Amino acid sequence: MSARALERAVEATAGASVVSYQPLSGGCVAQVLRVELSDGRHLVAKAGEALAVEGWMLERLAAANWPVPAVLRASDELLLMEYVEHDDIAGAAAQERAADLLASLHAAPAPAFGFERDTVIAGLPQRNPRSERWIPFFAEQRLVAMASECARAGRLPGAVCNAIERLAGRLERWLQEPAHPSLVHGDLWGGNILFDNGRIAAFIDPACYWAHAEVELAFTTLFGTFGDAFFARYNEHRPLEPGFFEERRDLYNLYPLLVHVRLFGEAYLGGVRRTLQRFGAR
Repeated sequence: MSARALERAVEATAGASVVSYQPLSGGCVAQVLRVELSDGRHLVAKAGEALAVEGWMLERLAAANWPVPAVLRASDELLLMEYVEHDDIAGAAAQERAADLLASLHAAPAPAFGFERDTVIAGLPQRNPRSERWIPFFAEQRLVAMASECARAGRLPGAVCNAIERLAGRLERWLQEPAHPSLVHGDLWGGNILFDNGRIAAFIDPACYWAHAEVELAFTTLFGTFGDAFFARYNEHRPLEPGFFEERRDLYNLYPLLVHVRLFGEAYLGGVRRTLQRFGAR
């Protein structure tokens, strides 16, 4: 989308003229801008591809009473949202509030694994056919599917791809079927959580689907999103089954590691290889 087309779309949606643009971080998949309007409002404009589904996911989380930016417009080329003030200063209280919100989201039973439609994670396709069982869904639609995506892009050696397929066929040795499917945000690293004065201001950039809640909790450990305060509070609501930290989180984190291999290359391949080696799938 050209700069002029973007400006016209923003003005038509907002009913005010654009005064200025300011680039925001997080634009590795789409161009992200903070837009100042003539009436004093500030909006966030994302320009790229497949953004309609991101807007739909934000509205889906809003319907579940999660704090997310209000969506003003969601088309494939443009996502226009309210700008949420934040300072990114997180403390124990914010982590505990995040645990409350996640536990509430995860507690509500979903009808199946998969989702109402296919979604995206960091702009990559995320297929969500409905499934009655979690482990086959995670094996095929997350591990094998993303490994194949990496291989097609020339980012994953054939031997590693084959090892992932072997491990995917043995996941029942370690993973468990949950009591029910849960709606997950799906991409819950620190950059997708906006903090403001020690509270949760909003969650952004979702990659939603119905899953085992543990896959979400595992991702929060991969890049140090949350710490002890979060897990202590979450356990008050929904106690984790034994073996999560010891085994299952590393298996679940193969998926975001593969996403990062696809996006950024071999810098993340070592983590994939270490997990494969640990679980005997070299």
